[in-house]
Amino acid sequence: MAKLLGLDKVATFFRIIRENGGIIGSAKTLFRTDDLKTGTLIGEDKYGNRYFENNMYFVGRNRWVIYADKVGLNYDGSQVPPEWFGWLHYKTDLPPNKDPSRPKYKWMLDHQPNLSGTNEAYMPYSTTRPKIEPWKPPQ
Repeated sequence: MAKLLGLDKVATFFRIIRENGGIIGSAKTLFRTDDLKTGTLIGEDKYGNRYFENNMYFVGRNRWVIYADKVGLNYDGSQVPPEWFGWLHYKTDLPPNKDPSRPKYKWMLDHQPNLSGTNEAYMPYSTTRPKIEPWKPPQ
């Protein structure tokens, strides 16, 4: 009878509000991610990103990441390390913290996000003379 009246939807709504930190926490999450979801915390990477899963959602929408609070609204998909990228995109069902066969070699570099648009972006310089010289007006 409760399902017929839609009370299960109301209970789900209140559970989502509670799990996202109450009304204020839910408003912050909604402002930051444009979505309120409830799910199981699968793991956290060393950058502070948290990864969730809820198989009640559609495939393709049932795994998601909440970026670290330190990045604020400047989050980007390149901030997800490759091992978690594979889990988010269904290349593997085992998260990196539960996969014993994941290689870890000393020559492997640490993950870096895309730095385009920042002061640390790579800017190539040319050592050849330009083909077109800019016009300088006489003084």
